Amino acid sequence: MVIVGIGLTIAFAICALLVTRSENWHPFAFSFWVLSFVAMAMTYPFLFKQWGGSPASSYIPFLIQVIMFGMGTTLTMGDFARVLVMPKSILIGMVLQFSVMPLAGWMIAHAFFFPPEVAAGVILIGACPGGVASNVITYLARGDVALSVTMTACSTLMAPIMTPLMMFLLAGNDVPVPFMDMLISIINLTIAPIALGLVASYLLEWMKARGPWLETYLSAISMLAICFVIGIIVAQSRDDILSIGPLVAVAAMLHNGIGYLLGYYGARVCKLDETACRTIAIEVGMQNGGLATSLATNVLKSPQAALAGAIFGPWMNISGSILASWWRQRVPQSQEPNQEIQSTV
Repeated sequence: MVIVGIGLTIAFAICALLVTRSENWHPFAFSFWVLSFVAMAMTYPFLFKQWGGSPASSYIPFLIQVIMFGMGTTLTMGDFARVLVMPKSILIGMVLQFSVMPLAGWMIAHAFFFPPEVAAGVILIGACPGGVASNVITYLARGDVALSVTMTACSTLMAPIMTPLMMFLLAGNDVPVPFMDMLISIINLTIAPIALGLVASYLLEWMKARGPWLETYLSAISMLAICFVIGIIVAQSRDDILSIGPLVAVAAMLHNGIGYLLGYYGARVCKLDETACRTIAIEVGMQNGGLATSLATNVLKSPQAALAGAIFGPWMNISGSILASWWRQRVPQSQEPNQEIQSTV
C-alpha cells in the first residue's frame, strides 16, 4: 500500500510537470497536482495532520483566505459593474447556482441514505458559491471568462446569506445549523480577503507596480493553497474515505455531473449563447470545496460533514479539466475559429 502510494504520488507529480508544456494537455496539470497531493495524504496522512505543534486543519481558514485574496487581486469594480451590462446571464447563473446544487445535494444525500452529518456535508458543498478554479476551466473551455469571473464574485458575495439559508432549509433537520456563526465565518473567509485583494490591486495599480507577474505568482500560490487544503482534508478524513468514501465518491461525481448538465441546459432553455451556457455549466458544477470543508470543520464541528468536500474538491478539478479539454476542441459558433480568448484570470 505504501509503495503504491509513493509511486502514485511521484507519477502524478511527473505527469503534472510533463503536461504543463503540452498545449493540448496542460489543462490537466492542476488535476495531476491535486491527485499527487491526494495520494500523498492517503499514504502519509501524518504529513497533513500536525504543523508547527498545531492541527493542520487549523490552517485551512488561512489557506482559504489566501485563495480569496488572490481572487480579489484579479477583480476590478468593472467585474461588479458588469452585472448591469449582462444582468440576464448573471441572474440566470445565480438562480441555477443556489437552486440546482443545494437541491441536488439534498436529493442525493437522501437517495444514498447517508448518516445525518455526511448528508449535511453533501448539502453544504451544494450550498457553497462557485469555486475559484472555475475561471481557469472556463477559459480553457472557450467560455465567457468575464461572465465566469463576475459569477464567481457575485455568488461569493451572496454566500454569507445564501449558504447558511440553504443549509438551514435543507439540512436543519439533520444537524444543528448555527446560521449567524456560519454567516460571520463566510464573511471572514471570503468577503474580507477579497476586499483586501481589491485594495491591494488598486494600490499596486496606483504605484504602477502591477504587472503580469502578479497574476502569475498569485495564481500559482492559490493553486498550491488549494492542493494543501485538499491534502489536509483527505488526511483528516482518511479512515472515513476508506470506509464510506467510495459511496460518497459516487455521490460527489453524480452531484458534480448534475451541476454541469442542469447548468448548461438551464442556460440553453433561457436562450443564452453557447459561450454563456458553457460558462454557467462550469460555474454551477464547480463549487468552493475548501470553503465547504472549513465550514464543516470549524462551524459544524464535524469531520464527517467535511468528507463530501474532501472528495468533491479533487474530483471537480479532474472532471472540469476533462470537460474543458473536450469543449476546447469545439469552437462555439459565437467565436471565430482563430479568435483568441482573452483571459482575465
